[in-house]
Amino acid sequence: MMKNNLKTVPLKHVRLGNGLLGRKNELIRREVLPYQWKALNNDIPGADQSNAVENFRIAAGESQGEFAGLVFQDSDLYKWLEATAYSLATHPEKKLEDLSDNVIDLIEKAQQPDGYLNTYFTIAEPEKRWTNLAECHELYCAGHLIEAAVAYYQATGKRKLLDIAVRLADHIDGKFGPDPGKLRGYPGHQEIELALVKLFEVTGDDKYIRLARYFLEERGREPHYFDLEWEKRGRTGFWPSSGTEPDRGKEYFQAHKPVLEQETAVGHAVRALYMYSAMADMAAYVLAETGDRSWVAACRRLWENVTGKQLYITGGVGADAYSEAFTFDYDLPDDTAYTETCAAIALVFFAWRMLQLQPAAEYADVMEKALYNGILSGIAEDGKSFFYVNPLAVHPETCAKRYDHRHVKTVRQKWFGCACCPPNLARLFASIGGYIYLYNNERIYINLYTNNTARCRIKDREVTLTQKTNYPWEEKVRIEISSPEATRFTLALRLPGWCKRPAVSVNGEEIALAGIMENGYALIGREWKNGDTVELTLAMPVEKMAAHPGVKENAGKIALQRGPVVYCLEEVDNGANLHNLVISTETGFTTEFAEDFPGKVVVIKGEAFRTVETGWENELYRPLSRQREKVGIKAVPYYTWGNRSPGEMRVWIRALDRE
Repeated sequence: MMKNNLKTVPLKHVRLGNGLLGRKNELIRREVLPYQWKALNNDIPGADQSNAVENFRIAAGESQGEFAGLVFQDSDLYKWLEATAYSLATHPEKKLEDLSDNVIDLIEKAQQPDGYLNTYFTIAEPEKRWTNLAECHELYCAGHLIEAAVAYYQATGKRKLLDIAVRLADHIDGKFGPDPGKLRGYPGHQEIELALVKLFEVTGDDKYIRLARYFLEERGREPHYFDLEWEKRGRTGFWPSSGTEPDRGKEYFQAHKPVLEQETAVGHAVRALYMYSAMADMAAYVLAETGDRSWVAACRRLWENVTGKQLYITGGVGADAYSEAFTFDYDLPDDTAYTETCAAIALVFFAWRMLQLQPAAEYADVMEKALYNGILSGIAEDGKSFFYVNPLAVHPETCAKRYDHRHVKTVRQKWFGCACCPPNLARLFASIGGYIYLYNNERIYINLYTNNTARCRIKDREVTLTQKTNYPWEEKVRIEISSPEATRFTLALRLPGWCKRPAVSVNGEEIALAGIMENGYALIGREWKNGDTVELTLAMPVEKMAAHPGVKENAGKIALQRGPVVYCLEEVDNGANLHNLVISTETGFTTEFAEDFPGKVVVIKGEAFRTVETGWENELYRPLSRQREKVGIKAVPYYTWGNRSPGEMRVWIRALDRE
């Protein structure tokens, strides 16, 4: 499948350096993968139990017992295995590869003779396979296995897991589709569509892309399959709360209308964005095959709604805790925000595929926003605790005592009974080197800026790019070109939308940007010689950000942003009752490196006004008076909050206009 003939630089050809993304990638390898292996084996004291590995041992006949955990528990192990594959691609390690091979052997033993693979149904209810697609995640788990298999094959060249995935995919292809005798169903939780595209790309067998397209096109058509299987099951559901099928309505599953007719992001945010990502994959395939742009147009409509009307400033999505879902345009509450880590990760997947469809800085901008804010917040600096939910304001007592805030945790958790987010984080940051570049024989696009060295072939000549930078903390990015032979190509530099005063020089000579811009990229076409250098300067003043007037919760408030990084106030720096702080719109800010965070981050300092809180001991209300005292404040990167001590946190602060 061709995407504008653009290719990604293979992970093994990208070496990350000591930048923020490189440090997170190293954290995954050194700390997170071993920690998560222990969690999957119930070996973290005080953590929620997983039982994922034990379920496979039982299904494989190596152990006795009953299935434990959620019906989709297999997917946690698959995502961990995918992360190990990415780690092995960049840093081969015999011990990790041997462990992964042992896990693959176990998975092979658990696979049924007909290719079926799901430990819950193998152990607990073998007679109910494929009878509850809406709720039971069989296709979702299969998708994560397939993605892990493709990644492991690409990293190691070993086929065992890929062969397991092919047998499972062939079993599914024999079960589902429009042909007589097949089930005309589709997954309740989208994921397999993405995986089938990857399986098609690595095997070349077009039955997998046809099956992915079927799952997408069948969704939302009458009669609704979820209704049919609900009736066939005697109107019984899997979950105790199931009273109707589907319990939360068809919009929850994005099954309310055919996918090409959908215009607004609705329902469960992760499911929606996985589906939109698969639609973008399909758009590239259909466009290349037939020139039909209807899939592209549908993706674009959904992109504009998500990013233009339902996106938090941190890159989080999904405001509603009850359904982990999108709600309606401009409904972006701060303290009850659900903003699941997995949803922000899914947004990166969607943005990345839209970027491959048409390189445009807006897609990379959103990808960067999510990465540096709403995703990184999901993992502690030591890699051993996690947020599932990423709100923009936290008041610990409220979270402890209010039912409508029960989903908000004030400290990161060691693990979760539903642990989709931690291994999702691991597989994203283990593969982060693959998101930096896109290229073909004419252009190299640089989408993300971070210390790294990458190799690719342009016109049969090897070209190496080396980025030297302390981005996102410092403004300078130096790019060095190494090539044994002079090579003509265009270097396309993303100029982020947040930067109002970018500057570019080549070999010390400043380049005029007017006339060389295309979709937010500066196109520098020339014959590049060994030793040529490009210097990019991205001015990073502290910006006072305002929300759209339709976002009622943030009327009259500002948020602080510097470069791609959103900042917050924490109680540990600014005292309690953060809601009583007011920032003047005229206030200036200074920045400095802080030493009390790993890797040294930039913090923001300035002045604010605090409402005087004394004298209220015997009064609940009294006539208005503007009693405020000037105080110093310190803002830290949002993703770092909660790493020092528990307490309040707030992104949006009341603004005081000059009177």
